[in-house]
Amino acid sequence: MVDACHPGPTATVTVVVTALAAAAGRDAVGLALVAVATLSGQLSVGWCNDANDADRDRRAARAGKPTVRGDVTAAVLWRAATAVLGATVAFSYLAAGPVGGSAHVVAVLSAWTYNLLLKTTILSALPYAVSFGLVPAFVTYGLTPPAPPPGWLVVTCALLGVSAHLANAIPDVDSDELVGAGGVVAAVGVRVASIAALVCLVGAVGLLAANLDIPPGVAVGVVLVAAVGALAVAVRDQGRGPGLFRYVMALAVVAVVLVLVSARTLTP
Repeated sequence: MVDACHPGPTATVTVVVTALAAAAGRDAVGLALVAVATLSGQLSVGWCNDANDADRDRRAARAGKPTVRGDVTAAVLWRAATAVLGATVAFSYLAAGPVGGSAHVVAVLSAWTYNLLLKTTILSALPYAVSFGLVPAFVTYGLTPPAPPPGWLVVTCALLGVSAHLANAIPDVDSDELVGAGGVVAAVGVRVASIAALVCLVGAVGLLAANLDIPPGVAVGVVLVAAVGALAVAVRDQGRGPGLFRYVMALAVVAVVLVLVSARTLTP
């Protein structure tokens, strides 16, 4: 069950969202509710994903998947995903009130929509943009008093989500196409998807650097380093090497750190 929930992304998202809530000023009880809501949402998404993909994973001979190894059945994962989705709804509203709670519920349902409907279509990146873009609202509407997040932060998170999706999908595009599961990467090609991932990433870092409370010289330097690094990765890996995903993840960490050290910008 732990393996089927995609433990790496589940833990990462839970920690980052909880850290953002802490940076924004949530108290201990609020942080606990945010953590439980986020964790339950991620568990539901991960189990839904592996349950829905069980047959496809078997056809693609993905031996690393628990359903392919026979460790757990799709039926068990469906029941777990559905049960924890109900807990997600309850804890989301407890953590962030009517607006923030709704933002998180929609973000989780958007991820379910990706799993069930859009994963194999040209719109596969859309749920990532929606789900990541709603994270700031989940955090800031849970404050006292509730407050809307700045628009630039919403756009930044959406760009980070799209970039992460593209970078994660590129290495699996060949096996996905063999079982008819290619999404936007298969539709536009690896080269275009790689460039799009890097453009989204540099754009997100640029928005952060322009809006956070850091010296202008540092902001320009951060953007230049991000852009030059992106160009180097694009030329060297030609979109298919592991360097792209590692670079996207590294810059995503930089982006999160920039937000955390300038917590007062989480609200207008």
